[in-house]
Amino acid sequence: MSAQLTLYAFKASPFSEKVELALKEGNIPHKFFEVNLFNKPAFFADKVNPVGKVPAITYGGPDVSPEDPSPLSAKLAESNVILEFIADTYPEANLMPTDPIERAKVRFFIDATSTTLNTASFAWVRNSDPDAEEKFLKAIEVVQNLLPENAKFAVGDSYTIADACITPYFHRLLVNTKNDIGRFPEGSGTRLGELLEDPKYAKFMAYLRAMVDRPVAKEVFDEETVTAAWRNIFRRS
Repeated sequence: MSAQLTLYAFKASPFSEKVELALKEGNIPHKFFEVNLFNKPAFFADKVNPVGKVPAITYGGPDVSPEDPSPLSAKLAESNVILEFIADTYPEANLMPTDPIERAKVRFFIDATSTTLNTASFAWVRNSDPDAEEKFLKAIEVVQNLLPENAKFAVGDSYTIADACITPYFHRLLVNTKNDIGRFPEGSGTRLGELLEDPKYAKFMAYLRAMVDRPVAKEVFDEETVTAAWRNIFRRS
């Protein structure tokens, strides 16, 4: 019997979604506990993550209620740290290649996604930089250039934590462009969606659509919740 694993997450969070995707794509048994970041339960910071951020997991120890985690379980936080932990702890899930070069490529892709793409996307939706749209498109080109030709996956021939890492950003990009959500001038979200249909971004968009069309991605992504949260967080003044 495998050790207990509990994921503490917030459905609107792209960082939480990364971990949930990896767990479900890998068919890894786990419990899920929703943490409302706007009204966090008192036990969460005391017993799970003192920083109060999600995602976080407990691993091992007795199988207890998520609301009363055992001091005997390991507590881990930060989405990319958790992704690697899951891949290492459950090698049968095949979420990380065995070849050292391919493993390095997965880590490099995750770094590019988590820094270059994530930073540019949030700057765009927050409208915190007058050149945000241009920089976001350049970040998309950076990621696109990392993808293999006719990419089905970010690295290699199967789903890895690299794919889990980027898919939540795709989901939110689609929410932003479909609904014109962001602090940018009205219509800017729709325009970006139209710009991304240029053949210049064909490889990126084909990969994006393949990822969001996966059954697990459809199961995990709560479009209604994310859309409502994004409207609230990034409303125009």
